[in-house]
Amino acid sequence: MEAILGLMIPIFAVTMPFLMVIGIVWIVNRSKLEKQRLEMTASTSAEKAAQYATQIQRLEDRVQVLERIVTERGYDVATQIEALRDSRSVEDRDSGVPLTSASRERA
Repeated sequence: MEAILGLMIPIFAVTMPFLMVIGIVWIVNRSKLEKQRLEMTASTSAEKAAQYATQIQRLEDRVQVLERIVTERGYDVATQIEALRDSRSVEDRDSGVPLTSASRERA
């Protein structure tokens, strides 16, 4: 048993510095990769935030236009919508070829 310990101590003393160097290199590389990952996440988040900001601005502009339409014309908008619906129903009834077989042409 003492012979084995006598042999293990020099082996351990020689290999331990190499293991420590490998461990330090691994930790340094790991920290660099983590830093790069965080930078990429931050840039991606910044891009998404910019996209969301432009989309929000676009929606706010549309809401302002709608508010202006409603306040300038008052409640006349509902009348105009109903008039459009009425014209569409007339177009739907008078357009196209009827599918009934009773109105066939005779040749």
